[in-house]
Amino acid sequence: MQKNRLEAFSDGVIAVIITIMVLEMHVPQGASFAALKPIIPVFFSYVLSFVYVGIYWNNHHHLLHTVTHVDGRIMWANLHLLFWQSLIPFATGWMGQNQIIGSEVMDKHFDALPTATYGFVLLMSGFAFLLLQKAIVAKQGSHSLLAEAVGRNQKGKISLVCYVIAIGLAFVNHWLSDALYLLVAAMWFIPDRRIERVLRNREE
Repeated sequence: MQKNRLEAFSDGVIAVIITIMVLEMHVPQGASFAALKPIIPVFFSYVLSFVYVGIYWNNHHHLLHTVTHVDGRIMWANLHLLFWQSLIPFATGWMGQNQIIGSEVMDKHFDALPTATYGFVLLMSGFAFLLLQKAIVAKQGSHSLLAEAVGRNQKGKISLVCYVIAIGLAFVNHWLSDALYLLVAAMWFIPDRRIERVLRNREE
């Protein structure tokens, strides 16, 4: 089948994910700057997750540029990716809310599980994206455009390792975990240009 339906469905799901995330930020109780203080951690969690969802949307868009037709394996791999991304709003809200509570009760372990859960969702999303890449390469062959562009995909594998480390660090200091999440986001903030480069080379 053609890829258009797959792409349209994925874009719709990602749009819903972003909408749900912003709805997790409740209106402050009051009209002063002090009233904004309780939602600051939730806001920063939202910004981080928005960046991550944007990164996945950008790279998913580039990924599908290499696809002409899709099969059942690709469709299920894509649904697997969307499943883990659909959990991002839950993980975002839980981490943001519990970082507020944790700071209030001064218990450094209070927010460990929500922060680790957030990392687990990111880890599984990254793993699902790799599976989608493998499904596309399996459909199009080892000499396909995507196989040439991705290569050994060291950047993707390094990201997964960072997520695993961040999950462990959540039980030591959640700020270290947050720093690693930011580091991986910074690594991927500029859309992956490997596919664009290979496309341009083949056109030339």
